Amino acid sequence: MKISVIGAGAMGGAIVEGLVKGQAVENEDICVADASRRALERFTEHVSNITTDNRMAVMGGELVFVVVKPWLVEQVLRQIKEVLDYDKQMLVVVAAGIKSEQLTAWLDKGDGKTIPTWLCIPNIAIAQLASMTFLVPVHAAQEQTAQVKALLDTMGQTIITEERLLGAGTTLASCGIAYAMRYVRAASEGGVELGFKADDAKQIVLQTMKGAVELLQATGLHPEAAIDLVTTPGGVTIKGLNEMEHAGFTSSVIRGLKAGAK
Repeated sequence: MKISVIGAGAMGGAIVEGLVKGQAVENEDICVADASRRALERFTEHVSNITTDNRMAVMGGELVFVVVKPWLVEQVLRQIKEVLDYDKQMLVVVAAGIKSEQLTAWLDKGDGKTIPTWLCIPNIAIAQLASMTFLVPVHAAQEQTAQVKALLDTMGQTIITEERLLGAGTTLASCGIAYAMRYVRAASEGGVELGFKADDAKQIVLQTMKGAVELLQATGLHPEAAIDLVTTPGGVTIKGLNEMEHAGFTSSVIRGLKAGAK
């Protein structure tokens, strides 16, 4: 499958990195477009097709990713829609807050045709093949959705969801990756206060988080059930957990997620 990615910023660039590392498509079948030649420079060693011309990029892709800031989506779609072949190409729009009704209006050519389209929200871990990605079909057949999901699954995990949940998914996984990193920072600083060097503290926290994730994935345990396995009566773990709860740990996490979803 030939893939075109319009937008080589933080998220667009991460998608391109994931495509290259995932090897689901050949590098020569990837085209990257961005108005900034500087943004394209980091892909010259791995992707032979780079351009500052969005319309040129679109004409070579069977699946086109539009990965630009939300306020630029309409401009880019109106720019490229005349060269999009609605019978042969598919379109994935990666931008927070964009509605399906807007896409339908912006892509309308006046002939009643629609292009297979999806709203999509990954997170930047897609560059490391570890994204939690949300996919919402707008105009797409089931088999087309399965094809796009299979590609995204090579770069992490993908959930096909309803449009009404896309905002919640964004704050839980896309914003959530920043929240997880804030915990890493806080725990690492705590490790320094306990006597470890900064790099050692960070390594300890990262490996501990990785272990927690893999344990939950492997066992299917509810987090609270897994916590019970390491909290002995009167032990240090329960004392630490209770201090965190006294400081509003769970409440703070939930409030942050709800604030991000507004």
